[in-house]
Amino acid sequence: MPGIKALVGLSFTGAIGLTFLFVGCAVTQYGVYWPVFAMFFYALSPVPILLANRSSDDSDNSSNVCKDLVYFLTTGIVISAYGYHIVLANCGLIEWGPCSLVLTGDTIIFFTIFGFFHVFGSGEEFSWEE
Repeated sequence: MPGIKALVGLSFTGAIGLTFLFVGCAVTQYGVYWPVFAMFFYALSPVPILLANRSSDDSDNSSNVCKDLVYFLTTGIVISAYGYHIVLANCGLIEWGPCSLVLTGDTIIFFTIFGFFHVFGSGEEFSWEE
């Protein structure tokens, strides 16, 4: 049952983050939908970690090159998501009001993705077969 509560909580925080993203785009005062393309970054951010977890063996506990490369790529994707909105605001394509809303949504969504990997990443205390 604790897995279900965590899943519901993570779903709720993900919905709040997406609400900030959509509000930043849909406010009639601004009316620019460029920030929606950040959803590509949301979809790309867990991919390197998922691929590394799938192909690595857990027998070596020391820091290896594959883990470091995965963390570097994931960090690059997350920083690019933040930088994307800041560049849009700097170029004048969006105003700073929706930029702040979308940056808040970015923060919430990336913490939700991190929370998902923290709760469900180690298969010791939770199993999908239950």
